Amino acid sequence: MSVTFDPLDSAPRATLATAALPRRVRRLLEQLYALVSDEMAPQLERMLAEFEQQLFRQADQARNPGLQSGYLETLRLVRLRRSDLIPRYLLGLEEALTRLRGTGTGAAGAKGSGAAGIAHPVAGAAPAFRELRLVDDSEVDETTVLRGIASRHESRAGLGLLLLGQRFGVLAGAPAFDSERLPVGPQRLIRSFAEACQPLQINQESRLDLYRVFDQHVMLGYAALVESMNALLARENVLPSLSFVPLRARPTAQSPEPAEAEPAEAEPAKTARGSAKAGAKPSERTAARPHTAWSGQAAADAATPTPDFTTLQHWLAERRELLEKLRPRVAPTSAAAAPLDTAELLRGLNQLNDESPRGPQPLRKIADLRQTLIARVRSADASNAGALSREDSDVFDLLDLLFDEIDQRLRGDAVISTLLNRLQAPLLHTALQDRTLLAGDGHPALQLLNTVAEAGARWTPTEDVDPQLHEPLRQAVDHVIEHYRGSPDAFDSANQRLQEHLQSLARKAEVTERRHVEAARGKEKLELAKRRAFEALDVHTADQRLPRFVQTLLSQAWADVLTLTLLRHGEQSDAWKRQLETTRQIVVANQNGPSTDAPRGLDADIEHALTLVGYHADDARAISRQLTIGPALAEEAASRTELAMKLRQRTRLGEDSPAAVRPSPTARDAHEQQCWERIRTLPFGTWFEFVQNQQGDAVRRRLSWFSPVTDNALFVNQRGQRVGEQSLDSLARMMARGQARVVDHERHRLVDRAWHSALDVLRGFGGAHGDGTPA
Repeated sequence: MSVTFDPLDSAPRATLATAALPRRVRRLLEQLYALVSDEMAPQLERMLAEFEQQLFRQADQARNPGLQSGYLETLRLVRLRRSDLIPRYLLGLEEALTRLRGTGTGAAGAKGSGAAGIAHPVAGAAPAFRELRLVDDSEVDETTVLRGIASRHESRAGLGLLLLGQRFGVLAGAPAFDSERLPVGPQRLIRSFAEACQPLQINQESRLDLYRVFDQHVMLGYAALVESMNALLARENVLPSLSFVPLRARPTAQSPEPAEAEPAEAEPAKTARGSAKAGAKPSERTAARPHTAWSGQAAADAATPTPDFTTLQHWLAERRELLEKLRPRVAPTSAAAAPLDTAELLRGLNQLNDESPRGPQPLRKIADLRQTLIARVRSADASNAGALSREDSDVFDLLDLLFDEIDQRLRGDAVISTLLNRLQAPLLHTALQDRTLLAGDGHPALQLLNTVAEAGARWTPTEDVDPQLHEPLRQAVDHVIEHYRGSPDAFDSANQRLQEHLQSLARKAEVTERRHVEAARGKEKLELAKRRAFEALDVHTADQRLPRFVQTLLSQAWADVLTLTLLRHGEQSDAWKRQLETTRQIVVANQNGPSTDAPRGLDADIEHALTLVGYHADDARAISRQLTIGPALAEEAASRTELAMKLRQRTRLGEDSPAAVRPSPTARDAHEQQCWERIRTLPFGTWFEFVQNQQGDAVRRRLSWFSPVTDNALFVNQRGQRVGEQSLDSLARMMARGQARVVDHERHRLVDRAWHSALDVLRGFGGAHGDGTPA
C-alpha cells in the first residue's frame, strides 16, 4: 500500500529570523546554526551514501530471496525519500534553537519523544499512574540504541558540553543548561535525527542500522564541533574567560595486577610472562584494531601492559651481568666511592642544557650525554669521584635504549634531530624525579616526544611533511626548556598547545580528504551510470539489424545522453523513462533500413538532449538527422565521414582522465582471499604501511574510501592529499606478500614501537625462561 505524505509538513515551522529573541542572541544563534549545519550537512550526505552501500552489500550477501527483497525495498524507500531527510533534520535543529527562551523543555521533549519512541517527562513533574503503559519490545530496543549513542558522545565531550551549557545559560538568561537540555547536545541531535527518519518508513532493523551509521559518520567529529561552538561564543564575548581545569592525578608505580596477592619476588616473572604473551605471533593473538585517527587527533588508546620500574631494573641487571662476563677482567680497584647525589645530576643537566648548541645536529646518544654530565659534576667538585647510583644509572640506560630505537625510525631530518636533542635533558630531569615516566606510555613527556619524533619518521616522506608544523614543534620544545625546572606540568601545557595546532592541521587534512572522497564517489556514480546506460542500449538493440553507423552513434553520442539523464534524475524518474522511449523509437526507425516514418518531434528531442551533454547545435542536428532519417537518405557519405571524425576527436562524458583498463584478476589463493575479505571489513580511514625497498622502509597511506561495487580504493597521505588509487584485489595480494600491512591501533605511535622494541632487546638478554621463571 502506497503512503503519501507531505515531505516537510504543512504546518509552518519556527525560524530564527522570526523568533522573539533579543537581537544579539538571535545573531549568535544564527552563527551557531550556520556552523552546525555547515559541518553536519555534508556528513549527512556521506552517511546516506554509506547506508545505501551497506544495504546493497546486505542484499548481495543475503541468504534467501526474502531477505534480499527486503533489503532492496528498504534501499528503494531510502533513495525515494532521502532528499527530505537533511532539510527536515536542519529545520528541527533550527526550531530547537528558537525555543531557547520559549516554552522550555517540556514541549520539546514531548515532541521529540513521539517519533523516536523516547519518553522525556517534564523536569519536576510528579509521575502519575495514568502515564504508565506497556511498551513494545521494538520501542525499548530503539530507545536503548539512541541513549547508548548519546551517552557515549556525552562522555567523550564532557568538558566541552559543560562549558557550552554555561554559555547557553547566558544566552537563555537562565541557569546553566545540562547536556540533555542543550539544543545542540548529543541527546537532542540524535532525537531530532530519529524524528527526521520517520518519513522514510523503513523497518526497525534498518532504522537501527541507520542510527549506527549516523553515529559512525556524523557524530564522529562531535567533540571537535563542541570545541568550535565554544570558541565561536568565546570570540563573541560570551563568557570569554570561562575555563575548567580538572585535577590530574599523577600516576604511581603499582603492580599490573594488584588484586592478586603474590610475593614481591614473583613480580619480575609475572611481568615477563605477560610481556611474552604480548609478544606472541599475530596468528596467536586476536585481530588488532586498525588505526584510523589522523596524527593530530587524540585517539582513545588501549591500555597496553607495561612493566613497572622494578621489573625494568631486574632486566637491566641481567643485561649488565651478561655484558660483564664478555668484558676482559681488570685488576680490582679500591673501595667504591659514594654514588653521586641526584640533586647534583639535576643541576648539571640544567647547565648542560643551557650550553647546548642551537644549530642543526644529528641525534645525540644518551650515553654520551651521561659521560659529559659525570665529567662536569666531578670537575665542579674534585673530591667527588663517585659514579651514578643504581636507580639513576637505570634511568640513563633505559632512555639510551629508547632513543637508540627512535633513531632507527627517523629519516634523518636535522631539524627534528635538533629538537629531540634539546628534549633529552628535560626528559632525563623528569625521569630522575618521577620513575613512573618509563612505566607507562600516557605521560605528557612521552606524548610530546612522540609528536616531535613522528614529524621526522621514516614512514612520512619528505614531500608529505607539512611546512607549517616545524614552528609549533619548536615553540613547544622552547616552552618545556623554559619552564620544566620550576613547573612539573611544563610538558603537559606544552603538549596541550601543540595538540591544538595538530588538531587544526588534522581538520584541514580531513577537509582535503573529503573533497577527494566526494570526487571518487562521483566517478563511481558516473561509472555505474555508464554501465546502466549500455545495459539499456543492449536491451533495446538486441537482435536488431541496425546500420553500423547508427550503432556507433548510439554507443557514443546517445550513450552519453542516457548517462547524464541517469546521473541527474535517477532511474525512477520520468526523464529516464522518456529517454528510454526515445531510444526505442530510434531503434524502430532504423531497424528495417532507411525510413522516414519516425515519430513527429523525435529529431527535436534528440537534438535537445545532445546539446545538454555539450554537443554543438550543428553537430547535434546532424546526429539527430542520422538517427531519425537513416544514413542512406543523408545528403552524402562525406558528411558522415566528417561527423565520424568529430566524434572521434570529442572527449566523451567522464573521459577527462580515463582510468587504465584493468585486466581480469586471476584466482586468489586462500591467504589472498582472506586478506581481501578483511580489507572489505576495514573502516574508512584505516592506515596502511607500504614497504618501499628491500631494507623494509615503509610509507604510510590512509585508505580513505573504497567501493565494493567497482573494487576501487582511494589512498591519501598525512595531509589528506590524494596519492593514488588501486583495486582491492591488488591490495589484498600485496598484503599476502607482506608488501602492505594494516597499522594496529595499539602500535601506531613511533614511541610505542620504539619502547617495545627496547623491551624486546632487554628480554633478549635473558628476561625470562620458557616457563616464565626469571633467568
